[in-house]
Amino acid sequence: MTKVLPDEHGGGFSTRAIHAGQRPDPTSGAIMPPIFQTSTYAQEALGVNTGYEYARGKNPTRECLERNVAALEGAQHGFAFSSGMGCVDSIMKLFKAGDHVVVGANVYGGTYRLFDKILQNFGMRFSWVDTRDPQRIADAMQSNTVAVMLETPTNPLMQLTDIAAAAQIAKRHGALTVVDNTFATAFFQNPLQLGADIVWHSSTKYLNGHSDVIGGVAVCNDDELARRLQFNLNSAGAVPGPMDSWLTLRGTKTFALRMRQHDANGRAIAQWLAGRVGETEVFYPGLASHPQHELAKRQMRGFGGMVSVETGSKANANTVVTRLKVFTLAESLGGVESLVCQPAGMTHASVEPARRLEIGITDGLLRFSCGVEDVEDLLADLEQAFRGL
Repeated sequence: MTKVLPDEHGGGFSTRAIHAGQRPDPTSGAIMPPIFQTSTYAQEALGVNTGYEYARGKNPTRECLERNVAALEGAQHGFAFSSGMGCVDSIMKLFKAGDHVVVGANVYGGTYRLFDKILQNFGMRFSWVDTRDPQRIADAMQSNTVAVMLETPTNPLMQLTDIAAAAQIAKRHGALTVVDNTFATAFFQNPLQLGADIVWHSSTKYLNGHSDVIGGVAVCNDDELARRLQFNLNSAGAVPGPMDSWLTLRGTKTFALRMRQHDANGRAIAQWLAGRVGETEVFYPGLASHPQHELAKRQMRGFGGMVSVETGSKANANTVVTRLKVFTLAESLGGVESLVCQPAGMTHASVEPARRLEIGITDGLLRFSCGVEDVEDLLADLEQAFRGL
């Protein structure tokens, strides 16, 4: 397992983002960690090696990334995966047939698909709960509940869960609290400090930040939990290559700079949309009109660059995305460029239509990933796209 060194938790966020988990190469003095493009390692004798045997289990470049992200989350252990879904799949392999998991009703469509269409076939059981209300989490707990799986803010409705309250409920029942921190990121929110046991990210998104890598990262503090996660990582093999690890590590060096701009642009765009279509049609925890704005201020240090808006119909949504010129119609999020998607037909297409409507994902809902372009250009793009609607 990749364990964070004591000094890697030191310094401010930007300092850790740039330096934690890596040192100049002792051979050449290279500032950036080398890309160890190897599948195996020479061993000195039978049972004697340098700590590396086979690259599925450990790779020095990957370890730099794992330590870096763990330090940003205030964690002791980090694990990098080949995708966000590979990450959550390996986390779910901590459990077994007959186990019960409480899950937020509005989570990423891929998470829903994995749980409902695959893991359920292997005997795992899931209760889908509106986790905005801690009492609903408590009511859903069963004698065989092993985990509470949270996503906060949620994709795409930007709903929040009180992580500390949910973790207390889980602990009373001997269950783990697992938090998808992809939207908020470690820059704005640290679930481990609020009682979570495992935090995971699709590192494809804000951690990498340049839309050129698929990846996932999980972190935790408990040594035994870390041992089990490392076993799953090595056994199931959903590991990233050294080049992908290096690219993501390159991305985290500008993480703090990017997140400040994502946040500034997100706030400005949310305010503009609220003035254009009405506050009740805009989903952004940074708006005072958001039902959980006070919770957002309490457990987050900022609100980020994800904004969703209800346009009223699929036709309106299509008009907007067709007119947009700076925002690109595409799946994914968190890159430096601004993107827009229609969750019902894209990120959440695997969720049954009736279920989508039940949780509030309509055909007219659009999700904006606000990039780091000049905000005046983004607002002008929205102005011309919404004109006449």
